[in-house]
Amino acid sequence: MKKPIIGISGSLIIDQGGMFPGYERAYVNDDYVQSVVRAGGVPYIIPMVYDDEVIKAQAEAIDALIMSGGHDVNPMLYGEEPCKELGGLLPKRDTFDMALIKAVMELGKPILGICRGEQILNVVNGGSLYQDLKFAEGSYIKHNQGHLPNFATHTVTVKEGSKLHEILGSETLVNSFHHLAVKTVAPGFKAVAYSKDGIVEAIEKEGDVFVMGLQWHPEMLSKDYSNMAKVFERLIEEAKK
Repeated sequence: MKKPIIGISGSLIIDQGGMFPGYERAYVNDDYVQSVVRAGGVPYIIPMVYDDEVIKAQAEAIDALIMSGGHDVNPMLYGEEPCKELGGLLPKRDTFDMALIKAVMELGKPILGICRGEQILNVVNGGSLYQDLKFAEGSYIKHNQGHLPNFATHTVTVKEGSKLHEILGSETLVNSFHHLAVKTVAPGFKAVAYSKDGIVEAIEKEGDVFVMGLQWHPEMLSKDYSNMAKVFERLIEEAKK
């Protein structure tokens, strides 16, 4: 069977110096690419564009989508003013990501949102976020470990009956690089994993279509942690349907 094409949403990195300060470059971290290859898929980086017809064509060209991590999501998209703790925004990335998610969901194709990818997946479907974990009552775990991306540092509990439970079982260790988190889960979705301090660590769309968001970075762990490799293997399986 032909290997499925897995689109990975791209971002922009802006040169801070050199010959072209301010120059924009399309990119995605290589861990996403290599995780897809090891799982048996064909990775395609999807660059940010601003034409709805082109975005629709991008969605049609892939078999499944990974929404990658990165910038904070603009809180104005879920009806809040920005707080002082909010980090860097890239509004045109929000616009692109939301259009791409909508296009892929309309086609009924699988989606895996990672970190920011989970957050924008939640927002585009009507959910909201904590702009900083200081606003989440009871949060005490260090959710931005700040080092060793391929090292898992805290525990996540997974709900039985969820797709994620089929992949990871009832409990797993994850890495953590975020200060935003899901606050109100989007209609049609459910929270399926939590950290020990009650932070939502994963969401899933209800129904048969595989649409999942993870707050951690399995792509950074998949080479050294076999259970995290299974996340990408499951995405590949879903892409073949």
